[in-house]
Amino acid sequence: MTRALCFFLIVLTTITFSSCDVDDNSDFYYVSLPIESVELPESFEVNKTYQINVTYKRPNDCTFFEGFDVAKLDTTVRDVVVVGSTFSGDGNCAEISEEINVSFNFLVLYTDTYVFRFWTGENENGESEYLEIEVPVTTE
Repeated sequence: MTRALCFFLIVLTTITFSSCDVDDNSDFYYVSLPIESVELPESFEVNKTYQINVTYKRPNDCTFFEGFDVAKLDTTVRDVVVVGSTFSGDGNCAEISEEINVSFNFLVLYTDTYVFRFWTGENENGESEYLEIEVPVTTE
């Protein structure tokens, strides 16, 4: 009886793990989307949350907004990139060059001036370009 149960568990485990398929052939890939404009307040106050409005360019009807990548480069320096996903199908994507408005919330934790670097695309040499905005923090 114990041998039969052990054999059954081995067969069940084998069937379970053989049905797990790791498919690395995704139907989409992630892309950085160029930021066209940004709305920021003239100043921040510590421990307050602010909504940051961003307008980005959607290049075609196969690309969709996924979120933001906000990288902390220093205590009060942030790189902000709009992240999208693009279907990697047959390439039948219509160019639309549509401007989309999105936002994210930002909590101010430090009293130093914040520097935001919003990714606007790449230049002709393939180097990233940024719209840099400084926002001072008031202690009211």
